[in-house]
Amino acid sequence: MTQSNCDHTAARVVNTPEDLSRYLLRPLTIGSKTISNRMVLAPMAGLGHIAFRQLVTRFSGFGLLFTGMCSAKAVPHENPGRSHVFSWRPEELDHTVCQIFGAEPEIMARAARRVEAEGFFGVDLNFGCSVAAICKKGCGAALLKTPDKAVDIVSAVRKAVSCPVFVKYRTGWQDDHNFPVTMARAFENAGADALTFHPRVAPDRRSRSPRWELIGKVQNAVTIPVFGNGNLFAPEHGIKMIRETCCQGLSIGRMAVAQPWIFAQWTKGFKPEPSIYMETALDMARLLSGYYEDRFALKMFKKFAPYFCANFKFSNAILKSLIRAEDMNQLCNNIRRLLDPPPQTLRLPNINLFV
Repeated sequence: MTQSNCDHTAARVVNTPEDLSRYLLRPLTIGSKTISNRMVLAPMAGLGHIAFRQLVTRFSGFGLLFTGMCSAKAVPHENPGRSHVFSWRPEELDHTVCQIFGAEPEIMARAARRVEAEGFFGVDLNFGCSVAAICKKGCGAALLKTPDKAVDIVSAVRKAVSCPVFVKYRTGWQDDHNFPVTMARAFENAGADALTFHPRVAPDRRSRSPRWELIGKVQNAVTIPVFGNGNLFAPEHGIKMIRETCCQGLSIGRMAVAQPWIFAQWTKGFKPEPSIYMETALDMARLLSGYYEDRFALKMFKKFAPYFCANFKFSNAILKSLIRAEDMNQLCNNIRRLLDPPPQTLRLPNINLFV
């Protein structure tokens, strides 16, 4: 019996937050390695940087972290001491996957070799980013327009490295329910060890709800783990996704930026105090200031802020006041002024700020 089929019985009995925690804390084999927690940080652009990963690590509760998008052309000669994206803490390498993007098999393979040489848990191939600037280069989700080339990239990377190879991808460029299944099988046959599947078509970005049923179709089509991704905002969503799709793990992106403690909450029963919002915002600011010069740190905080402020009832007003800062000292003063005492929060985030 395949690993995929073995997990169906366990998935069907996930009914409560406690069941969810037990399911997520079951070991999972990915290629030649095993993780003890199936709830992972999603690969993201501009948000999964070293400072944010360290913030998430302070709460723990995750299985894997993913870096931000690293250019495959740049990775072979990048200096981690200077790069804004290809940088890491030595202690996180054994549970961090480096995300790369590119359009040519040879270039992606060369970057993957550098990633493996540095000691990362694995390498993630981005076939999901639908931002115009990336797609115009033939990278990200644009590769789903040339499926054979996408598969050739997976094959080239598989031949280049022995570490786990992940692929994140979308439904495609049309609402064709057979396409993601066909691609899943092709990626597995080419050597992928795990898939992160975001069930939206690329042109939609996030304008329509994800089609979770497609995650189930993809998981049933392959024997490798599939991490479900898309609109996982509360434990009941994780329960529903696992029950309905039997996916072997959950990939959390925007919600992890909004609530970096979400992994600890879902897998360890962590209960946040109201003060967590101010403390976390200040921690994020301090970590950014520790890694980047003031102007870039402020820029990175402003990318983080919309997701974080989505927690609050008056999220738009708080966001506008919070980011009205010219330097990090002023930003920290804004955090203290606006988040102490804690503002009223929403049960689910303001999705309009999840850009």
